[in-house]
Amino acid sequence: MRESHIESIEKQTDNKYLNMYHLGFHDRAGNPRDYYFATRNRDDQIKIRTHELKPEGICIYAVTKEEHPRLALVHEYRFPIDEYIYSLPCGLIDEGETPGQAAVREMKEETGFTFHEYDKGAAYLRRPFFLAPGFSDEPGTAIFGTIDGLDGKKQNESSEWIEVLLADKKEVRRILEEEKTSVRAAFLMHAFLRSDPGQPFDFLEEK
Repeated sequence: MRESHIESIEKQTDNKYLNMYHLGFHDRAGNPRDYYFATRNRDDQIKIRTHELKPEGICIYAVTKEEHPRLALVHEYRFPIDEYIYSLPCGLIDEGETPGQAAVREMKEETGFTFHEYDKGAAYLRRPFFLAPGFSDEPGTAIFGTIDGLDGKKQNESSEWIEVLLADKKEVRRILEEEKTSVRAAFLMHAFLRSDPGQPFDFLEEK
């Protein structure tokens, strides 16, 4: 049986994209305490109420179809840190989309590349996982595949500042050693460094 320590839930904001909630609880010593978290979900869909594990966002691991594949990366401005950060193409899953469909759309919008999903390998590696459960209830999933159409045109929104690059293993290592990046991108970039050029998704297979 699931144990809950939450005694009260209060929605504190009413924004279109992201809202803050206050939770009341008592700690182990019996003291009243406060906790806060952010969510993109409607009030009736926050995970505290549903306990669902449904992916809301995607992170796309995409490599080129070359003898020595390169990894698609983005160098994107992020408001919370007020600077550019290296990452893999990411995005939210729209209503009615599968994660794979969202990956095709987001890759075209962010980079201009045409994405082809690789759907083999261990299924658990594409399960949803929580991104930052200390302050958000958002789960995301990784999608793997290849890209072509390297002369594609980006369709970024006016509020997005995104530079696209195709990085070989030497450049990916340099980024990991010297630049700022997101943790989930870092782990997937590490997988790219260990990948076999002839079998770029071999690390997804059961061993």
